Amino acid sequence: MIWIDGRWWDETALAQGVEFAASSEQVQATLDFSRAWLRGDDAFKVQTSGSTGAPKPIHLTRSQMEASARATGAALGLAPGMTALVCLPVRYIAGRMLLVRGFVLGLRLVIVEPASDPLADLPDDIAIDVASFVPLQMQTLLDRALVADSDSCFPDDAAQAFRYRRRLDAMHAILVGGGPVSPTLEAQIRKLKSPVYHTYGMTETATHVALRRLNGVDATTAFAPLPGVDIGVDDRGCLHLRGPMTAGAVLQTNDLVELQSDGSFVWVGRWDNVINSGGVKVHVESVEAAIEALAAEQPELGLTRRRFFVAGLPDERLGQAVALIVEGAAFDEDRQTQLRWALNQALPRHHAPRQIIFTPRFAGTPTGKIDRSGTLVALT
Repeated sequence: MIWIDGRWWDETALAQGVEFAASSEQVQATLDFSRAWLRGDDAFKVQTSGSTGAPKPIHLTRSQMEASARATGAALGLAPGMTALVCLPVRYIAGRMLLVRGFVLGLRLVIVEPASDPLADLPDDIAIDVASFVPLQMQTLLDRALVADSDSCFPDDAAQAFRYRRRLDAMHAILVGGGPVSPTLEAQIRKLKSPVYHTYGMTETATHVALRRLNGVDATTAFAPLPGVDIGVDDRGCLHLRGPMTAGAVLQTNDLVELQSDGSFVWVGRWDNVINSGGVKVHVESVEAAIEALAAEQPELGLTRRRFFVAGLPDERLGQAVALIVEGAAFDEDRQTQLRWALNQALPRHHAPRQIIFTPRFAGTPTGKIDRSGTLVALT
C-alpha cells in the first residue's frame, strides 16, 4: 500500500495504470518508478546528485536494488507491514530505494514532499516505523522536538515538541545520510530513544552499504558494512568494496578510511578533498570537523546555526590557502577577529583558515547538499 495525496493506493491498482492526477514532481516520480518496478522492468537509470562531481547517469539492475533492500532489511530488522516514510526526492537514488525497500520487504509507503520538515503535514494517525532524512531535515525535526528542553518554551511550543518527540521516539529505525553529521546534531540525536544510524553509500551502490549507530549504548564512530559487503583499501588508503548491490564487482572509491579490527571502518575524508598549503596536506573534512566542534563549544563565535565549508583557494606563496566559506550575513569586525583567533588556537599551522568569506546563500544540489563548486564559482 502506498499513501499519496491523502489516500492509500493498492499496488495492483498502480501496476494496472490507475488514473491519477499527479500533484507534484515527487508524486509523478513515485508513480512512474512504481509502475516500472511493478511491471517487472529489469534495468533502471538513476542520475547522481552532483555532490562529488558532475551529475551523471548510473545504470542499476533490479537484482542490485533488491539485494540492497534485503541487506538493509536484515541489518535493521524490518518486517512486512511496517510503514516507511518517503520524504527524499524519488528521482534520485535515496528516495527511489525507499520505494524499492517497500516493494521488496512488504512495507507500507507514505509519500510526502521533500521539505525541510517532512512531518509537518503528516496526519497524526499515520505512525511511521522507519524513515530516512538528510542532516538538514533531521536538524529541523530535532529543533522542533527538543524545544521543550528550553527554559523559555511556550505552551504551544511544548505541545508541538511533544508530538514531534513522540513520533520520532516511536520509530523502529531512523537513517540519516547524504552528508556529514555535525557534533551538534549528533548530540541532539543522542537524546532520542529510537535507533538512529548514519549511512555510507552512493548511487553506484544503490544507496548505503554501511551503517554507523549514532545513539544508545551501541553508538560508535565506525561504519559497519551491510550483510554480504566485503571491504578493503588501496595503496592510498581509499575504500574499495563489493557485494550483491555492486553485482559482485569491486567498486573503488576516493574515500579515505581507517579499517578497524572488527571489519568496520572510520571515514576520514575524500582523497580528492586535500588542500596542498605550502607543502602541507590539509584534509578538508578534518578541518571542518574541528570547526564544528569549536562552534559547539563556543556558541558566541556565531557558527552554531550557520552552514559553512572549507575550501582551498589559490595563493601565490602557498599554492593553496585554507578558506572558510560561511553562509549568511557577514559578522561584524569584532566577531570576525574573535573567530580568527579561536580558529588559530584550535587548528595547526596551515590548517587554520587564512580567509573567512561570507556569502548570502550557498548553491545547492537537487538533493539538498551544498554545491561547493557552484558556490565557489559564484564567489569569483
